[in-house]
Amino acid sequence: MRFAHTCIESLAVALPDEIITTTQVEETLRPLYERLKLPFGRLELMTGIRERRVWPQGTRPSDASAAAGKAALAKSGLRAEQVELFIHSAVCRDMMEPATASFAHRKIGLPTTAQIFDVSNACLGFLNALTVAAGMIESGQIKCALIVSGENGGPLVQQTLKTLLEAPLDRNGIKPFFANLTIGSGAVGAVVCHDSLIPKGVRPHRLLGGIARAATVHSELCQGDSHGAEALAMQTDSEALLTAGLTLARETWDAFTAETGYDAATADRFICHQVGSTHRRKLYEALGLDLTKDFSTFETLGNTGSVALPATLAKAVEAGAVGEGTKVALLGIGSGLNCLMLALEW
Repeated sequence: MRFAHTCIESLAVALPDEIITTTQVEETLRPLYERLKLPFGRLELMTGIRERRVWPQGTRPSDASAAAGKAALAKSGLRAEQVELFIHSAVCRDMMEPATASFAHRKIGLPTTAQIFDVSNACLGFLNALTVAAGMIESGQIKCALIVSGENGGPLVQQTLKTLLEAPLDRNGIKPFFANLTIGSGAVGAVVCHDSLIPKGVRPHRLLGGIARAATVHSELCQGDSHGAEALAMQTDSEALLTAGLTLARETWDAFTAETGYDAATADRFICHQVGSTHRRKLYEALGLDLTKDFSTFETLGNTGSVALPATLAKAVEAGAVGEGTKVALLGIGSGLNCLMLALEW
């Protein structure tokens, strides 16, 4: 896929105030660690994640998405009434029906003329929504879209802690649950528009194109669902998921470089899905990429699902790691398995 006129006009993050450290998580699990003789500090050692954030109890995904959407509009040179498409793209939803986008749309105060819907595809939802909006912009259907994602990982972490403390699990039995302990919470929003809406003299942040690939033979390696009224449950075969993900990433990268012209040398900055240090290292080794071109946030935010990659892009811009003219390769992957890589020129 290629895009000629699509720009990310503004990008903003909304984060919870409360921080939970990995040390706190392991201290909560002290009975389990002592029973199974697990070494304290192993979770941070394996993942590189020092802390993650959690929303206050009762926060809905639409609340988080609305906060990020308002932040993106506050940074934008465009007005809310110009938004013609609004997408909520998180794993988390307020409920099955109606679309969570409908609640966030009302909370932000977007116009009744905007088309709204949810896009859900595990950790790739936000990137998928970008390509949907870009396709509508390129085809002339719309000129301006607002894309948001609000992930609330707190209920999943709490249910996981409860399961690990109460179930009679052995060392092998706890493995499918440990990925859950890396999950964080956050929200991100982006105003995406046709380049004709960018004022003269302002450099547009262009979405140039990308490639998507699917390997659904691995769809059972990471599965999550609701657990009771408020809780969530997820189990992951982390080792098999990593192995299959690297194979899919290599296939996608080869197609991505052919489609966009971005490669290990020409791209200035790489931003991948924020799983942890082991995933990042093995991914960069598999693709032959320079780790010094990476920018990450998993150390302090954990894995925030569909928020993770775009929020890391926003943080990279804030930190000056992505600036005017920077060629950025977004290396997205999510359970399913699905991989989506996008090329930006900031």
